[in-house]
This record gives sequence, C-alpha cells and structure tokens, in this order.
Amino acid sequence: MIIQTLNKIPFWQKVLAGFALGILAGVALGESATLFKPLGDLFIAAIKMLVAPLVLCAIVVSITSLGSSSNLKRLSFKTLALFMLTGTLASLIGLAVGSSFDMGGSMQLASSEVRERVVPGFAQVLLDMIPVNPFASLTNGKVLQIIVFAALVGIAINAVGEKAEPLKKVFDAGAEVMFQLTRMVLKLTPIGVFGLMAWVVGEYGLSTLLPLGKFIIAIYVAALIHIVFVYGGLVKFAARLSPLQFFRKAMPAQLVAFSTASSFGTLPVTTKCAESMGVSKRYSAFVLPMGATMNMDGCGGIYPAIAAIFIAQIYGIPLDMTDYMLIAVTATVASVGTAGVPGSAMVMLTVTLGVIGLPLEGIAFIAAIDRVIDMIRTCTNVTGDMMTAVVVGNSEGELDRERFYKAEEDKIVADNA
Repeated sequence: MIIQTLNKIPFWQKVLAGFALGILAGVALGESATLFKPLGDLFIAAIKMLVAPLVLCAIVVSITSLGSSSNLKRLSFKTLALFMLTGTLASLIGLAVGSSFDMGGSMQLASSEVRERVVPGFAQVLLDMIPVNPFASLTNGKVLQIIVFAALVGIAINAVGEKAEPLKKVFDAGAEVMFQLTRMVLKLTPIGVFGLMAWVVGEYGLSTLLPLGKFIIAIYVAALIHIVFVYGGLVKFAARLSPLQFFRKAMPAQLVAFSTASSFGTLPVTTKCAESMGVSKRYSAFVLPMGATMNMDGCGGIYPAIAAIFIAQIYGIPLDMTDYMLIAVTATVASVGTAGVPGSAMVMLTVTLGVIGLPLEGIAFIAAIDRVIDMIRTCTNVTGDMMTAVVVGNSEGELDRERFYKAEEDKIVADNA
C-alpha cells in the first residue's frame, strides 16, 4: 500500500522532498549529518557509470538515424545544422549570462573530487579530442574522445550501408538498454539528493542555499534572450517572416511546454502550431519528433553552461577561456546525442562537469529546483523546434507563407482543450 502511494507521487516532488529532508537532517544533526554522505556518493557513482556507454550508443544511433535518401539527407543535414547552430549560440548565451551573475556569492565549498587542473593549449585540446585508443577512452571516461569516436562510427555505418546493418542494430539495442538503465539509476535521485544535502548543510550551514535564487534567474534570463533574439532573429532574417506572428502562433505550444515540462507531451500541440504556420505535414512529421529528441537548446546549451559556472563559483574554482570553449563544445554535441534520454539534462550536465574537472556533487543543489528550471528549458526547446520547422521548411519549399499569416490560433487551442 505504501509503495503504491509512493509510486503515485510525481518524481520531481520526490526529489524536492529529498532536498527538504536533507536540509532538515543537516540542520538537526549538524556535522553528524555527514554520515548520510555515502548515499550521495552512491548516486554520483551510478551516474558516472552511465556516461561513457550512454554517450557512445546514443550518438551513434542519432547519426545512423538520419536516413539514406538524398532528399532526406539534405533535409536532415539542414535540420541538424540549424540544431547545432542554435545549440552553440545557446551555450554562448549561457556562458555570457552565467559569467555576469555572481551566483556563488560568499559561498565556498570544498570537494574531494577537485583536482589540480592543468590548462592545456588550444592545439592540445584539439589533439586530445582524438582517441588514440577508443577502449581506453571508454575506460577512463574521456567524454570528448568518446563523442568524436561515436560520431565517426555513426558516419562510417551510414557509408557502409546494408553490410553494417547488424552493427547498427547492436548500437540501437545498446542505446535502448542504456536508456532503461538511466531510468533505473535516476530513480535514486531523491535518495542521492537527500544524502548530499544533509552532508552539505551539516558541514557548511544553511547559507549554502542562498545562491539558488540567482541561479534560477540566470537560467530564465538566458532562455528569454535566446528565444527572442536567436529564434526571432532567424525567423526574421533567414525566413524573412514576422517574428511577432511566429511567437503569436507558437504561444499555445509554449504554454503547454512550460506547464508540462515535456517536449514529447507537447508534441501534438507543437505539430498543430507548426501546421498553422504553414509548415507541410510531411516535414512537420519529420522535424518535430526529431527536434523533441535532438534539439535541446535549453537542456543542452543554456543549462549546462550556467550550471557549470554556478558549481565552479560555489566551489571557488576559476574557469578560463579553454574551459568555456570545452563547455560550449561538449554541451552542444552531447545534447544532440543524449537528448532523448529521460533526465537528459542531468546526464548532459554530468558530461560537461566531467570534461572540465568540476565536482559532480554540485548537482545536488540543482536537482531539487530542476522542475522550476525544466519549465523554461522545455519552453525553449519546443520554440526552437517550431523555429527550425519554419526556417528550414521555408528554404525547402515546405512552408505556405500565406497560411503563416492567417489567424488560426483559436482553432489550435480549441482542438487541444
């Protein structure tokens, strides 16, 4: 009976409960609350276990799923290129906004994971992206090398064609297994957050929680800048259409995305909004599910960039231009490969933190407020999907410009009420 009741509680509420109980335990027990730290360490270790095989399988599958026909290849290339462009811009906006906020305040934590960080030169960074031994890269968790190797394997499978079909099926199956394992591990999040928060509050006091408000504000500011200027700018200058009309017709999907925090849950409304903008059904049926899986500017660009800066600030770790470059590259590429994973934002943040050597236990601060952040992240992602449908659809003759300006938003809301 108790288990059934617990299963009915939304996951984000369980995480929030773990966060609150961890704080209470830290306040009540003081330094004795450090005895709960192994629960958090267990969660972090389980997350680390996922990263290498998950990134390998997910990125190979994302590349091999692009198809083989010339028309589909062209549409896939344009769509993916725009995803990568906006993802990169999202990362840069996240870095700019995150750097301009003093989110850490006077808070200075210590971590056993922080190691001496030797800053390599730009040429060395490029060389370090090439895996001399892919198996060693997987063993040692060299994420950038895994991403490069996975991308090359995916490209090679597409080039070989039918003979490589058995290997493609292996990676497809491997990705599904890793997705399921990720779901299983993420169920430990409330316990992990409880253990880490009890330890942090018991060790450092309640003052550690004050920077969270600034972190939330930074995420929302960056997301709104990205939506208005990047998406609106592309609609205006690339498609030569009215951004105001675009946002007016996108509003129903944005509201559903913001309230549900689910790109896939919003997909029916997103599809109707895109079609009301004049995007052909055949292209919207292709780009929108692809976008819900691969286009994650909010989760993969803005969020890990600001979160990495936030965690660096609270642990007193300085970041330089090389670190910022690695954050932008890793967040953009990893988001395309892992965005279809439940809890993908946490996985992508783990990847980003690992690349630049930041302590993973900092995730505990962010996990409890993830629902509040996820609302604007999802709204950003869904808006990006519709923008891509309009811009690429317009360039490929898959957009009815007259219908774009026709008022149909009332019908959309009525159909989905």
